[in-house]
Amino acid sequence: MEETPQKGTVTQRAIEQIKAMIAQGSLEPGQRLPTERDLAVQLGISRSSMREAIRALTVLGVLEARHGSGIYVTQLEAGDLLETFGVVADLSRGPRLVELLEVRRILESTATALAAARITRDQLAEVEKHLTAMNTTDDPEEILAHDLAFHREIALAAGNDTMAAILEGLSSRTFRARVWRGYQEEGAFERTRREHAAIHRALVAYDPEAARAAAAAHVGEVEQWLRSQISEA
Repeated sequence: MEETPQKGTVTQRAIEQIKAMIAQGSLEPGQRLPTERDLAVQLGISRSSMREAIRALTVLGVLEARHGSGIYVTQLEAGDLLETFGVVADLSRGPRLVELLEVRRILESTATALAAARITRDQLAEVEKHLTAMNTTDDPEEILAHDLAFHREIALAAGNDTMAAILEGLSSRTFRARVWRGYQEEGAFERTRREHAAIHRALVAYDPEAARAAAAAHVGEVEQWLRSQISEA
């Protein structure tokens, strides 16, 4: 007697088939999908499995439901597709968080080097605005907001949307708030201000290698701080 395929397997196959249609150009960004029933018939699966596949792809940012209009392919922007990536950073703890910081150190140093070669005057002014704001307050919440914005502007200036989206996902606000509170307790605000200033100087000088080194040193300090926290726990 032939076994009935497991529902999860059928749903996964439907997900892969829809992704293939998008990759091959049968479905374009912004295009409306056929009805759930028609798509289920087209792909030879049940409507319930198709419904689960559509729901999963919606969570992943590949599809979006428009009330009263139907299901559409999103614009497939990197930020939309990698939005759920931020959950990993928010929920990670201990050694896994150190691993994420190692990844961030590699990517952030690369992004900062690219930014030093590509940054515009307007983008440089935005970076400087957030640096100045960080240097004129001791309020951890304000510092946190400008710290996030400082690094976000640099990532955008690198000109690689996918890298910027990954870095945004790695930049857990929850974790950064913990770091800033720890720095406040240790009196380490001045040190990290110097690190941000070094990054800014490299950008002003349009010096990619100095920018790479300054960003790597900055994230490396956070990495070392976290390792010390873990060893003391």
